[in-house]
Amino acid sequence: MWRGFQPLSLGILAELGEQGFDQLRDRVARLGLRRGHGSDPHTIVLVDAIAAAQALSEIGYLLRQQEKERFRAKAFSMAAWSIALQRPDLDALQRTGALTSIEGVGEGIAKVLSELVQNGESRYLNRLREQMEQPALEDEANLDFDSYRGDIHSHTRWSDGRATMLEMAEGAQALGYGYLGITDHSPRITVVHGLNAERLVAQSREMAEVQKQVDGLTLLQGIEVDILEDGALDLPDAVLEILDVVIASPHVKLRQEPAAMTERMLRAVANPHVDVIGHPTGRRPGSREGATYDFEAVFKEAAQRGVALEIDCDPARMDLSPEMARRACELGCNFVVDADAHAPAEFAYVPMALWMPRRAGIPKERILNFRPFWN
Repeated sequence: MWRGFQPLSLGILAELGEQGFDQLRDRVARLGLRRGHGSDPHTIVLVDAIAAAQALSEIGYLLRQQEKERFRAKAFSMAAWSIALQRPDLDALQRTGALTSIEGVGEGIAKVLSELVQNGESRYLNRLREQMEQPALEDEANLDFDSYRGDIHSHTRWSDGRATMLEMAEGAQALGYGYLGITDHSPRITVVHGLNAERLVAQSREMAEVQKQVDGLTLLQGIEVDILEDGALDLPDAVLEILDVVIASPHVKLRQEPAAMTERMLRAVANPHVDVIGHPTGRRPGSREGATYDFEAVFKEAAQRGVALEIDCDPARMDLSPEMARRACELGCNFVVDADAHAPAEFAYVPMALWMPRRAGIPKERILNFRPFWN
């Protein structure tokens, strides 16, 4: 537990409201980032920390579909994030009755964790799956975070990130990543201080200096470029073509009429410099519906052109959903699974949300982050 704080229960979180979540988020973000598991290697456990984090993450995801469960959903997501960061020895904590010593885990979540540790499953999660009509699938993919090679979607203080490029690079290095995409925003949304061509050049100079300080990690200069209302991109082709990674994302005007939105997304996919369509619907479960368009037409075009679709693991997005990702996989798409991290601690969004591509049945070879080199 983070020194000087007491763990919060679900009830207290609900009373604190948004400010309470912001405070807890800051506390969890200070926790150190770990890749290895916390359990004694000689102890047989039914559920390790990552599997438990994924179960709590799925609970949070399912609860977000119900407006009345908004605070409970956030609490489960926060606990999942904390566990994914720290990798505590859950078996030992359960035996000593100390699960609530984990930052963000109150009595209610501790009961769910205890059942996961003892039985390898959660009746609460199973009940939510039934209520939300989540099908039982026999073809879930076998995805292990230890095989995850790098994240290509991250932000720094050059736009709306909360950490320097060096801090983000060191966080990725600590996880053993082989590469990290620095993909700050383009200028369209002025509030995030996006990068124009001139600022991208300045950023490249800093990247060259940071690269010297992170052995074993390759930094990729990229951009998360806005898809404008007509499907054009927020930076000229002459800029996009020299970048390592181009993620084209819809952020504004998501309620366009479906036919216009379809043409908008098809035009973005057809741009020869686009590598990835970021969070393809723009949704925020529980607070904002995503765009509506002819998904199959866009997915087919992306598959034909070799443009990957993103599964954004940020708990506030979780986009594409497992259901949509499964259909996109059937249509031949490749994928990236990214944290969309704005601080080093948020890299933990990936291990806690790997249940999403697994549930979608996406084979490892179709997920670019499991390849040793970004290409």
